[in-house]
Amino acid sequence: MQNHGQFLEIRVKDAIEPLLRRPISIYNIEGDIVEFIFQVKGKGTEILSNREVGEYIDILGPLGQGSFNYEGKKNIAILGGGIGVFPLYELAKRANKNANVNIYLGFRNKDAVVLEDEFNKVSSKLVITTDDGSYKQKGFAIDLLKQDIEKENVDAIFACGPLPMLKAVKQYAEEKKIPCQISLEERMGCGIGVCLGCAVKVNAGEQTVYTHVCKAGPVFDSNVVEI
Repeated sequence: MQNHGQFLEIRVKDAIEPLLRRPISIYNIEGDIVEFIFQVKGKGTEILSNREVGEYIDILGPLGQGSFNYEGKKNIAILGGGIGVFPLYELAKRANKNANVNIYLGFRNKDAVVLEDEFNKVSSKLVITTDDGSYKQKGFAIDLLKQDIEKENVDAIFACGPLPMLKAVKQYAEEKKIPCQISLEERMGCGIGVCLGCAVKVNAGEQTVYTHVCKAGPVFDSNVVEI
């Protein structure tokens, strides 16, 4: 498996209900082992959380064509928010071998903070913020990135998280003329472009067209996708 930023489509139960698979990002790849982390947010993920160790799980993947591209970059910034931090770990782990990797992670509060030790091991610098100030620095991760952007000579930004955060980093990267890639979190019912549920607007020359996150993404150049 060469691409990072891809995802899996997981059948949470061997039954008709629930019908659709759940899209979950790839967190870590070690040899033949693929790890994923998820948050229980609904019926499907609740069922998945109750599966037993050793049980067979029907997984389709890796899916997606768009993946993070850090080739030739020397000082990258990784920006993650909430559960959007999970697909960024494999990127940080690989990029850290050839580049300075500054990571900025934002969470709602102290209880929501995850993977601090793991990200610390694969970063040149790790900054954690919480919305309410209950852990580390109070505020939004993007604001700390803005403070460091010139000091760290950032030549590329990679982000995944809530849509407001992605909109903000897209706008900022365009203002600063810094290459930026964002991983979109959409409800991908099939993962192969059949259900058409994850359409997103993209720029195609002078036209605006629709493509599908599951097939063309989930990672896009920020100046191409319209969010």
